[in-house]
Amino acid sequence: MIDSLPTTPSFRLDGRRALVVGASSGIGLGAAVALAEAGASVVCAGRREKELLVLMEALTARGLSAETLVLDAADVRSTRDAIGRVGPFDVLVNSAGLARHAPVLETEEADFDAVAAINFRGAYFLAQAVARGMVDAGIRGSIVTISSQMGHVGGLDRAVYAATKHAVEGFTKSMAIELGPHGIRVNTIGPTFVRTPLTASTFADPERVAWIEQKIKLGRIGTVEDVMGAVVFLASDASALVTGTSLLVDGGWTAG
Repeated sequence: MIDSLPTTPSFRLDGRRALVVGASSGIGLGAAVALAEAGASVVCAGRREKELLVLMEALTARGLSAETLVLDAADVRSTRDAIGRVGPFDVLVNSAGLARHAPVLETEEADFDAVAAINFRGAYFLAQAVARGMVDAGIRGSIVTISSQMGHVGGLDRAVYAATKHAVEGFTKSMAIELGPHGIRVNTIGPTFVRTPLTASTFADPERVAWIEQKIKLGRIGTVEDVMGAVVFLASDASALVTGTSLLVDGGWTAG
């Protein structure tokens, strides 16, 4: 006879504040919806105020808690000031990103700098700012960066993009080590190709689409909905012992 059964940890986020950066479209928008549906009070942040307001109105119309914050993750100083003003947060999901693909021999310095400014430098200091607020407030929080399967492999015309995502995976592991004693978990999500505004140019190329479909073992392109469950898992107590790792939502791309 079993005296007692284990209790499944909750995926709920009631009473918690979540900051979602890059929430105006794509995976970031999906993350904001997922966290709000799980009970979090969500701050939808990004550069495009109009789109953020539309999202906030859609969420509040469903009785969910949401507000907006205009923020450019590439501007470290203003981002730090904004986080200090409206924080602290229990959860950060950073989906801000930029891709400018080109063959290695044709990479322009301006494109390299622009992609690195958001995907690496901006992501690093955004996580730092939110982590500082968590530590100061004694919050045992969760920091999640939307990385990519390209943080684990390489890809055609994606040397710069892959480099920034490998960098994200590196600082995630180091942050997890340093912030673990504060009870702060730091992880990434590594999606495969997902149909979003960021990937529109890729999906306009039939040869690239054929390459993608051949590499994804489950035989289909990813959707925003495929990533939403992973966001809630890493934000919630269901992943209480998960830190310093990447949750790959790649349809088997990196399996070989």
